[in-house]
Amino acid sequence: MRSKGLIDFTVLALAMLAVLIGLGVWQVKRLHWKEGLIAAIDARTKGNPISLDRAIALAKEGRDPTYYRVHVEGRFDNSKERYLFSQSISDGTPGWHVITPFTTTQGELVLVDRGFVPDNLKDLSTRASGQIEGVTTVTGIVRAPDTQRLFTPNNESAANRWFWRDLNGLVSSMFPTATLDVPPFFIEAEKSDVPGGWPEGGQTRLELPNNHLQYAITWFALAAALIVIYGFYVRSFYRREQP
Repeated sequence: MRSKGLIDFTVLALAMLAVLIGLGVWQVKRLHWKEGLIAAIDARTKGNPISLDRAIALAKEGRDPTYYRVHVEGRFDNSKERYLFSQSISDGTPGWHVITPFTTTQGELVLVDRGFVPDNLKDLSTRASGQIEGVTTVTGIVRAPDTQRLFTPNNESAANRWFWRDLNGLVSSMFPTATLDVPPFFIEAEKSDVPGGWPEGGQTRLELPNNHLQYAITWFALAAALIVIYGFYVRSFYRREQP
């Protein structure tokens, strides 16, 4: 009976050890993946801009165009601004991102996140000088649409209050009677000299958390601790078995 107890404990310890080592190995793999992702983001955001056509082609090929810099020339339709609740990347002030349809000189329509405005400047009449008319150029970073998370509020299209970037919903609210083919991404405008200073571009968050090494060390340390505990248990068991 006593030996059965040792066998049962050994089986349990081996199962737990396999789980802990497996979690540690998984975190190491996640570490390598995250480091590759961070390196790719760094290279893309510091590289020369690509064309909008190239970004669209990448998306159609099933390749991820996010974080590439894109340069476009065309016109904003300021009358169709949409407002996404957010915080300033510089100081955390609550306010809104201004999302505006942009028609390129080649006739392509893309949604541009022009950047942040504080709540008191949400109304476009308070920043009339920033409503750029005529042909202009925008350089920005390609970003994918959002998905609504568990605790993210529903978008309020009728009130023009958005809490997550629903690409299809935004396009439908801007052009309710038209069926349009738009790229499956947004362009987040880089910081530039906007008349009046608003909206303020350069709001892309590029810092990704990377705690996988700490997690891996934790799981491997727990595995090592389990081995030590098992060793003490076995030694204690055989001491009790001695006459």
